[in-house]
Amino acid sequence: MANILLAEDESVLRMLITDTLEDEGHHVVEACSGKEAVDILEAGKSFDLVILDYMMPVYTGLEVLTKMKTMGLNHIPPVLMLTAKSQKSVRDAVLASGASGFMSKPFSPMELAERVEALLNEVER
Repeated sequence: MANILLAEDESVLRMLITDTLEDEGHHVVEACSGKEAVDILEAGKSFDLVILDYMMPVYTGLEVLTKMKTMGLNHIPPVLMLTAKSQKSVRDAVLASGASGFMSKPFSPMELAERVEALLNEVER
């Protein structure tokens, strides 16, 4: 069971992702904005994986990722970035910023579960 922070501003998608990951046995903490995600991380809670939406209010997923690197976390977990933007330039920017993975919306719940497991298994190695 992994502790996962999910930052997604679309409530229906946030619920679908949470349900999918909880069905896989994970604990999910939800944030509805980049600012809320940063606040949760700054409160000191530790996560095994962070899932960020690329476009969110206040802070984008890239801005949250940048802040994670500067907030003095004991452990910076892998980050999976989700986005409706599928251009190669966006993917390259996301991966260059330090994200561990990238998924274009829409995606299937099975695809998400497989990607999350793969990222969690990489961390264990």
